[in-house]
Amino acid sequence: MPQTPLRFVLAPIALLFTLHPHATYAQGRDVAGAHDYPGIGRFAGSVVTGYQVKTFDAARVQAAPFKDGKPTDARRLEGKVTRIGYRTKPGPSILEVSRNFETQLAKAGFETLLACDTDECGGIPFSEQIDVLPVPQMWLDGFNFRYFAGHKKDGNADIYASVATSKNNDDITVQLVVAVVGAMENKMIDAAAMAKGLGDKGHIALYGIYFDTDKATIKPESAPTLAEMAKLLNGQPSLNVFIVGHTDNQGSYDHNMTLSRQRAEAVAAALVRSYKIARPRLRTAGLGFLAPVGSNASEEGRALNRRVELVEP
Repeated sequence: MPQTPLRFVLAPIALLFTLHPHATYAQGRDVAGAHDYPGIGRFAGSVVTGYQVKTFDAARVQAAPFKDGKPTDARRLEGKVTRIGYRTKPGPSILEVSRNFETQLAKAGFETLLACDTDECGGIPFSEQIDVLPVPQMWLDGFNFRYFAGHKKDGNADIYASVATSKNNDDITVQLVVAVVGAMENKMIDAAAMAKGLGDKGHIALYGIYFDTDKATIKPESAPTLAEMAKLLNGQPSLNVFIVGHTDNQGSYDHNMTLSRQRAEAVAAALVRSYKIARPRLRTAGLGFLAPVGSNASEEGRALNRRVELVEP
């Protein structure tokens, strides 16, 4: 039985995303909390359709074209990773938009590792190995794209940047990824460190409690820190604490005050439910962005401000 060419298998899928009302990103403003990467910026007239900053994550960069459908220099980078998706209005070409980013990255000190168009890169197999934000934040057409990867040193730090540029209908879509290679910061604070923080300063910030974005839903990876909080409280039966939620300044005052309080309440509820801590020992409060410990003008500062604190009355 003859096989259907891949192009004809993918074409209906592409058409589905083109026509689906949630697949296109008709918007006139950036997504909430988005910022251009410092020193790089954006193509004129673009809006940010996707924005993600991880203090520690993995990113893939292709430093050479594929050969026989396989990578020849694929690099897995670990460190701080920023991903930004853009969409232009109709008019410019893929090449024009990509070249503008490439020029700006060169001015920022990045040396080219790879700059190629669809066939030169390796076509569909190459495009499938590009980590992209989900539709509608980013659209990558495996039959029509351009890819750039660059590298620079900043002191002792290795910094990589990649730009994937494609097209959806008449709009140009772009994803910029910047990875600052570095070791993961140890954010685990054990019960002894919590006790010392309370004894020395009367409070301690906990960065091992993770929530879904803009929600008070605690992620499973928070379990180790919750267990250490329970260990602290079980080891000191007379200790009562305030659990205080803090946010960055993205969003309104009222929203952040509510969100920070709900997150504190979610932590207390988890300690009661999973670790049998008596609820009267836990009082909760939310301060929103009223007690920052970093500058809300930078992602690093905002990350410091998003925290849960234990406070001794």
